[in-house]
Amino acid sequence: MQTRILSGDSEINILLAALHLTAGELVALPTETVYGLGANGLDPEAVAKIFEVKGRPQDNPLILHIADPEQMELVCENIPKSAYQLAAAFWPGPLTMVLPAQDRVPLSTRAGLPTVAVRCPDCDITRQIIRHAGVPVAAPSANISGKPSTTTAQHVYDDHAGKIPLIIDGGPCRVGVESTIVDLTADRPRLLRPGGITPEQLETVLGDLVIDKAVTAQIDKDAVVKAPGMKYKHYAPQSEVVIVSGSREKAAAYIHAHYAKGERVLCFEEELTLYQDCDPLAYGKEADVATLSAGLFAALRELDDPSITKIYARCPVGGGVAYAVQNRLKKAAAFHIIDAEVEA
Repeated sequence: MQTRILSGDSEINILLAALHLTAGELVALPTETVYGLGANGLDPEAVAKIFEVKGRPQDNPLILHIADPEQMELVCENIPKSAYQLAAAFWPGPLTMVLPAQDRVPLSTRAGLPTVAVRCPDCDITRQIIRHAGVPVAAPSANISGKPSTTTAQHVYDDHAGKIPLIIDGGPCRVGVESTIVDLTADRPRLLRPGGITPEQLETVLGDLVIDKAVTAQIDKDAVVKAPGMKYKHYAPQSEVVIVSGSREKAAAYIHAHYAKGERVLCFEEELTLYQDCDPLAYGKEADVATLSAGLFAALRELDDPSITKIYARCPVGGGVAYAVQNRLKKAAAFHIIDAEVEA
């Protein structure tokens, strides 16, 4: 199969992508978060191709992408008032809501659950494609399952050339980490995955928010999950990732004491001079967390090299978008964290 990359939001690109989707084919689509591997979310055979191409576990639910907030009612039922409030505040945008599913949503799309994850992406070209296709689009991140996510069309091509027919190039993703996921089917709203919409922002609308254990720790492999990115090791390059927390000085002392040839350091731009002899790679500025979010996966993909034996990673602290960056790095490290304040 030849994989074509089409750049821009021309009418012919939009119509061609929509035709592929309605024909049951896969199309990689840009969003503000990461590139998604899209299929007709109401077609079980098309959805099955996503799992096959990604190597994705069957018990990992998919997110349905819709073109307009009103389309939530086409795939969900018994929608709570809070969902409409969140949609008014944050859609289109990097927020996914878990809601009761209508029967028309295939069990394969929702991993056999009575719920479905839905979002309206803040990417005009992709929303236009969804409108022309006339169906919600199931679109997990377009990386090989478990590997760092795709934030450019070239990343998608590197992972899936010859396996999918079409990639729509919308440029680099500006948010750079997957959407925030909040479950609205329990007694209290529950954050299942942090992202571009922060817990603080959610609380301004919801007034209450429970943080799921999967956000801060590895959960059991047999656990039933309502959303992607909760259970399995995710976002990881081939080599071991170790997060080193603590002050700049203590972290640098620990890394220098343990660093060996073939290892790499993933750090903030402000720290590059501290690791000149440790082959460092910066993924953004600590003082500008948005750059860390946008640059994280590109950096992890650059470090996805079998010649690298270990990666020491520096992680931002605090809330807001930093919380999402922490989550992705901790998932990549399988929650292996060394406190340099104690160990140095």
